[in-house]
Amino acid sequence: MEGFGGGLRHGRASLAVGFFAQGAAFALLVTRIPALQDRYGVSDALLPAFLAAVPVLAGVGSVATEHLVKRVRPSVVLRWVQPVVCLALLGAGAGDALWQLAASLAVFGICVGALDASMNMLGVSLQRAYGRSIMLGFHAAYSLGGILGASLAWAGAHWHLSLAVLYGPVVAVLIPLTLVASRWYVDRKAEAQGATATATATAAPVAMRLLLPLCLVMAFAYIGDSTVSNWSAKYLQDVLGGSEQLATVPYNVYMVTTLLGRSVGDLGVRRFGAAAVVRTGALVAAAGFAVVAVAPGAWVGMAGFTLLGLGLCVIVPQTFAAAGRLFPGASDTAIARLNIFNYVGFLVGSPLVGALGDAWSYRGAMLVPMLLVAATLLYARSFGTEPARYGVDHERPRTADVGRAGNGL
Repeated sequence: MEGFGGGLRHGRASLAVGFFAQGAAFALLVTRIPALQDRYGVSDALLPAFLAAVPVLAGVGSVATEHLVKRVRPSVVLRWVQPVVCLALLGAGAGDALWQLAASLAVFGICVGALDASMNMLGVSLQRAYGRSIMLGFHAAYSLGGILGASLAWAGAHWHLSLAVLYGPVVAVLIPLTLVASRWYVDRKAEAQGATATATATAAPVAMRLLLPLCLVMAFAYIGDSTVSNWSAKYLQDVLGGSEQLATVPYNVYMVTTLLGRSVGDLGVRRFGAAAVVRTGALVAAAGFAVVAVAPGAWVGMAGFTLLGLGLCVIVPQTFAAAGRLFPGASDTAIARLNIFNYVGFLVGSPLVGALGDAWSYRGAMLVPMLLVAATLLYARSFGTEPARYGVDHERPRTADVGRAGNGL
């Protein structure tokens, strides 16, 4: 048992490294969207199409991962797609033709879909093995990576570094770091050793009618998150009158507050329950959007992004965790399907805010994600649901159901 516990601790730490690396890579992309736009001459009319293509392809990657993990373990998928995501980031910063940006973002999108799905599959599996809430801790590592990425982006803007110079050293560090960490990934075996045919047969398929409330919450949360990721820099610079350097700060502030919220979030879930934590987060996030919409200047806008980080930070990790509890015998499938609505949120959020901003005003556009995030309150009860009926021994984790998967298929 001691060796098993040590394996779980190593698996938890190594997965946190994966979340951290993804947070850094994603932040370096989204906080430098204005620089990418200038480098490739992407017009304001064309920019939403580029931003929308990434989540569409990421959804394709998530769907493919649902089927891929039936043949190989999620840890194997994660091990190999994460370096490709880093290389795609470098490609986006190093090219000089529009087609090169399009190709890099296409690869980035497909692999991010596989990466997000496989990371959260491993996280839910580990949480089940631990028997307590730990998902927020993984997403806290993602936020920490996002802080690093946004800080490096600020430094790049401050010292006028080219995107290739900014991205190159980061990629050179992240790729070997994640490959080494992947040796200790731990995930649930596709079929536990010694499991009977009867127990295997009781694993029911994922019922979308049961998963749908969580899918809607995921979409609403990512509409809010994509608004911050894709429009905060432009909003602060063009609407609130901030400088180019200051425009990189809102996402950093957002990631700092998500880190703080997620660092203590697991304790809140253990004490008050997931539903209460999600309700509180939705209310705080809605208040944050309201502040951003009416902010008279850049610093009040910062306060709004602070509230947004504190509110939105708990929703997504708990949505993945709730799907794992609802379908403990088919959590990989449930998470892959739920993850698609991550990208539905990005697909809807980015073009919607841009279209409303151009046709009406960007201040008014901020009210739409505010209302959608507030609608999460209607579905908060889904976070307290009992597992779907799978038969005996599927609701409680067993040590035999978790194995080291870092070194093989």
